[in-house]
Amino acid sequence: MLQPICPVESRFGDAHNQAEFPLRALQFKRGLLHEFRKGNSSKEQVRLHDLVQQLPKAIIIGVRKGGTRALLEMLNLHPAVVKASQEIHFFDNDENYAKGIEWYRKKMPFSYPQQITIEKSPAYFITEEVPERIYKMNSSIKLLIIVREPTTRAISDYTQVLEGKERKNKTYYKFEKLAIDPNTCEVNTKYKAVRTSIYTKHLERWLKYFPIEQFHIVDGDRLITEPLPELQLVEKFLNLPPRISQYNLYFNATRGFYCLRFNIIFNKCLAGSKGRIHPEVDPSVITKLRKFFHPFNQKFYQITGRTLNWP
Repeated sequence: MLQPICPVESRFGDAHNQAEFPLRALQFKRGLLHEFRKGNSSKEQVRLHDLVQQLPKAIIIGVRKGGTRALLEMLNLHPAVVKASQEIHFFDNDENYAKGIEWYRKKMPFSYPQQITIEKSPAYFITEEVPERIYKMNSSIKLLIIVREPTTRAISDYTQVLEGKERKNKTYYKFEKLAIDPNTCEVNTKYKAVRTSIYTKHLERWLKYFPIEQFHIVDGDRLITEPLPELQLVEKFLNLPPRISQYNLYFNATRGFYCLRFNIIFNKCLAGSKGRIHPEVDPSVITKLRKFFHPFNQKFYQITGRTLNWP
């Protein structure tokens, strides 16, 4: 059995202990933490306020285009959660990983010892070396996976790449040509956007290192339409006292999705690049993809114990 190279006090404890967090004080000190994140701090100030840079106790490991940014931003509404703003790509990038665990810790935001740090890097879910590397850091870490209906996610993935090509005035194949093998007329599993949506294949690799109890599946489609119930499930999984409420989430009709309200002064919406309009895709291709994903989806439900409303 692999032994963690960096023992970390990472059991979250019971919800009763978590309820003793000085949450009201943490709420008021958010502004101070924001200044530290921007680099407006001295070593003396860090020491004075008992601030630390902690390794994450939970990681959003995927899935790309599943809603990882929305999930991270929404969890950051909780006063006991501090987010790493950037995708650090420590475990999936050999060059970064070679810099060592201390380099990774220094990439984390300042926080109070009783807060938990969360980072997200969607590439972790599909990168072969990552489960073992995270296990070596902390074998009892909590892992969050946010998924969307696989065909929708694949089209969203394609749309992001397409937009990048168009910005550089480059042409790109139509989705149908990439997703369907022209020689066999079957689904092209070599196409990365299709492969990423076979969630069960990737999850099985993670289960060689972590028990299913250390994973929580977030319904990315529901997070768009009904975010609060999904966030409450995550609070419970992380053993956090319930603090995110409907007050913190308001629907922005112009943007077409929920925005965040931290307090009476500070509101935040996700970047304009979120919620891109997808290109029209041949319905027969959508049908073929959904039929292809169906058995993998059934296995995913069986393994995770969470059934989602996917066709």
